[in-house]
Amino acid sequence: MQKHHRCLKSTLLALHIVLYCSTGLAAKEPDANTRRHFQIAPQTLDSALKAFSAQSGLQLFYPAELVAGKNSPGLSGQFAPAQALQQLLKASGLQYRISNANTVTLEKSADPAKEPFEPQSATLPAMTVKGVAEYDSTDPYNPDYNRPNATTATKTDTPIMETPFSIQVVPRAVINDQQAIKVEDVAKNVSGVQPGNSDGNYYDGFIVRGFDIGNSTYRNGFRIQNTQSETVNLERLEVLKGAAAMLYGRIQPGGMLNLVTKKPLDTPYYSLQQQIGSYDLYRTTLDATGPVPGTDSLLYRFNLAYQNNESFRDFINTERIFVAPSLTWKASPSTQFNVNMEYRHENSASDYGLPAVGNRPAPIPISRNLGEPGANQRDDAWLVEFTGSHKFNDDWMLKGGVNANSTEYLWQDVSNRIGRLLPDAQGNPERILERGVWFGPSNRYSQGIYVDLTGHFDTWGAKHNVLFGGDYYNFEQDVSVFTNNYAPVGCPINIYAPTYGCVDFAKFRNAAPDSNTRNEEQWGGVYFQDQITLWEKLHILGGGRYDWATVQSGFSATSLNDIGPLNTIHNGRFNPRVGVTYQPWQWLSVYGNYTESLGSSNGTSNTGQAFAPQTAAQYEGGIKLAWQALTANLAFYHLTKDNILGADPNTGLSVPLGKARSQGIEVDVSGKVTDQLNLIATYAFTDARLLNSNSEGPAGSRVPNVPEHQASFWAKYNVTPQFSLGSGAYVVGQRQGDPAESFQLPGYVRWDAMAAYKWQIGKSRLTAQVNVNNILDKEYYKSGQTWTRLRIPAGEPLSVLGSLRLEF
Repeated sequence: MQKHHRCLKSTLLALHIVLYCSTGLAAKEPDANTRRHFQIAPQTLDSALKAFSAQSGLQLFYPAELVAGKNSPGLSGQFAPAQALQQLLKASGLQYRISNANTVTLEKSADPAKEPFEPQSATLPAMTVKGVAEYDSTDPYNPDYNRPNATTATKTDTPIMETPFSIQVVPRAVINDQQAIKVEDVAKNVSGVQPGNSDGNYYDGFIVRGFDIGNSTYRNGFRIQNTQSETVNLERLEVLKGAAAMLYGRIQPGGMLNLVTKKPLDTPYYSLQQQIGSYDLYRTTLDATGPVPGTDSLLYRFNLAYQNNESFRDFINTERIFVAPSLTWKASPSTQFNVNMEYRHENSASDYGLPAVGNRPAPIPISRNLGEPGANQRDDAWLVEFTGSHKFNDDWMLKGGVNANSTEYLWQDVSNRIGRLLPDAQGNPERILERGVWFGPSNRYSQGIYVDLTGHFDTWGAKHNVLFGGDYYNFEQDVSVFTNNYAPVGCPINIYAPTYGCVDFAKFRNAAPDSNTRNEEQWGGVYFQDQITLWEKLHILGGGRYDWATVQSGFSATSLNDIGPLNTIHNGRFNPRVGVTYQPWQWLSVYGNYTESLGSSNGTSNTGQAFAPQTAAQYEGGIKLAWQALTANLAFYHLTKDNILGADPNTGLSVPLGKARSQGIEVDVSGKVTDQLNLIATYAFTDARLLNSNSEGPAGSRVPNVPEHQASFWAKYNVTPQFSLGSGAYVVGQRQGDPAESFQLPGYVRWDAMAAYKWQIGKSRLTAQVNVNNILDKEYYKSGQTWTRLRIPAGEPLSVLGSLRLEF
């Protein structure tokens, strides 16, 4: 009853905010030239015109006999009312006349062959509408599953067909149709991307092209470490495959995930959604945007999410509050400034999954939590981002931005220990799990800054699009926790017959910290890039970057104040990047690239000796196809990574593994097949192996958690303009669980589906939707932590998520 009360309270609060926004900000006279969403089914012309009047706010006058016996093709999409009316009157032999700003009179056209507009009207100018409505990429009503342009690969708004790299975009329409709440749920629509190590479900972690990219994602081009990102303010996800360090610094070579957030719009839009799902999930979201009243130069956007849920896993619950306001100031036609903020407060519990027994995950219920009831983690995260741009003229523009991020954690944690399961008192093997404690605070801070100058010019018939830039990144982390010196907590648990309650949380909560660490990381870089176009068909990209990087770390068993001089490692390196795209026709591109990158610092060994930094190189070639609103990408790549580290399975200390290689084939298809059918489909063949022999596994062993075969398919079909159905499957092959290949994670197939129905209520749209995930209730396991057999996360069983979304 208490959960339902919280859900009702949050819904009423969000509804109050929406109603305030709609009455206080959107109460304007109808503007015949402002684009808005129309949803009018094919029907009699009289009924269609009545629907148009209700949705546009314009008054139409005409005698009934004028439209008798006539039909309208209807329309769906974003139009100015002038465009919408013209589309509805096509082939009717009618035209409109303006009586005043908000009144329209219909009459017979003197020349039925003419377009149905009044040429002398200044209020509703003559327009031509052809084919299906084209949406702006940021339009909240945009149903398209693909995007023709992306910025992540080049930092310029370059058509994907002209970009010599593999860049995939998952737009908001897919996120809405799949009701994706986590970034992990969005990324499953991209080939070669798998969930990575989340360290007990603390962070977003991903594996791309066979390599773990760590707990780092990017938000509008800024690096964000060790956090879980929200999706309520996510406009789209852009995934750049392969070594991306040339523009963004020290990135793992598999690729990068860039979360592009929603921006303020100049057209008012409001959305309130309530979701209710399995395991007592209640989630309320709000999206409101438009001009600030009294001005057209200042735009706002406000996103809010409140979520409260249990889990199919024992003792796991989450409560989250997320607020994200943003402002855009159009200071002049050539100058713009943006301020974005985020605040997230979350109470949850860590979840380390299940151990392995023999060569498979333990044969125990996937709901079983081997931690303790009462374990808890709390975090408060703040983010502020300021960006701006100024156009000197049509060719040259200066852009820049500053980002600051702060996260405070407080842990009360009992975790699976490093090592193996022990025998029980009767000598039965692999029964007893030793556990460790982790109590105390952690504080993380990061800052980023960049400045870019872009320009266009021609030389001897060659068109140049140049970029000159520089950036700086700083990351600091202080951890002061009690861990009992990493010794077992003294409360082992039998995984087959667990007994809980032997951990005294009060005792550990008041214990003095015995593990105090400080980590600092700074790097700066300068880069240049030139995109050259010859004969409108050949696109050549060349560029490079030089990095200066410093990593510092220190440890004390007593307190942070007792940490002495930090161990310091300096690295510097130049990384080139070249690519070529040949586009003989608009629908076909052939591309190739070569890139190098400087990856993460490997830190120091337990003796204090610095490990060599990670580096990588990639060769890639591919084909891109585009048929109207459907695009496809076929990529072949060969990627090597040097100086990688692993962990000793007995001590947990870092050890060098040498070199790894990943090579494979990736296919991504997305977009509109017909006006009714949208789809997004992927396939990846990934051959990722450790090439050097080491203490953890033989040379040639597979990189952990990387399936050789992976595929996905999702399609949505609009049965009518109001009713739609969708379904998809996600296929993941068998994976090795650790570098020693001591256990395997079995492959799986997950089947999902959705259904939605829309009602047009005046100017508003109400959508009822239900999504069913893992319909066949298959038991499966996601990627675990590569250095232990004891932390394998289980996938969610059959679950249902329903929602009501009101938009206006």
